[in-house]
Amino acid sequence: MLRKFGRYGLLVIDEWLLNKPDSLFRAMFLELMELSYGSSSTVFCTQYRPKNRHARLGGGLHAEAIMDRIVHGTVWLETGDVNMRDIYG
Repeated sequence: MLRKFGRYGLLVIDEWLLNKPDSLFRAMFLELMELSYGSSSTVFCTQYRPKNRHARLGGGLHAEAIMDRIVHGTVWLETGDVNMRDIYG
């Protein structure tokens, strides 16, 4: 499965970090980020600010390694502070 997802030219991850990932997911996700690093693009759609993502990943070495692969070469698109779920939910 990792090789399959690692070969995509564009991977879109919606609702990223909505739930805190367990250690198995963090290990798998780190491997996926390593496979695609520098060779493909990944779009992360999340409601969490960059300062909160490391903690949402569980902290520690896996979180640090994942964030390291994400933040280098990243283009951030901030859409503001309005949460449409709060308005229309």
